[in-house]
Amino acid sequence: MNSQVCIDANLALKLVLVEEDSPKAQHLWDAWVDADVEIVAPPLLAFEGTSVICNRMHRGLVSPEEAELMFKAFHFLGVRLLYPDGLHQRAWELAKRFNRPQAYDSHYLALAEILGLELWTADERLYNVVKHSLSWVRWLGDYQSV
Repeated sequence: MNSQVCIDANLALKLVLVEEDSPKAQHLWDAWVDADVEIVAPPLLAFEGTSVICNRMHRGLVSPEEAELMFKAFHFLGVRLLYPDGLHQRAWELAKRFNRPQAYDSHYLALAEILGLELWTADERLYNVVKHSLSWVRWLGDYQSV
């Protein structure tokens, strides 16, 4: 394994949902796989992904059959879920520092910070809040595929 990268659920979901920037997310993902990069996230990723897919099915945006395929694809992405000591405490501190009303996204920030990794996100709002303070946070929208 050459390296690691941390991702959030917003980016991972782009790989199974059909959205405008899904091709960009797929290209980035493929580049990581080709470079033997291990993709990691906090356990929260599994819960968030499941919830988003379920919500889309509940609202009638995808059929139950499509949702089932999305669910399976999401959980077979091969993201390594990590839960290091101090994750919640650091997420709490980051949520307070950046005045986040909920601490979900701060868990991704905390994991990346604890492990010394880049965090890749497709959440532009989160990126805009932290980009001037956390230089290791990357936004999918800025990714330039070759």
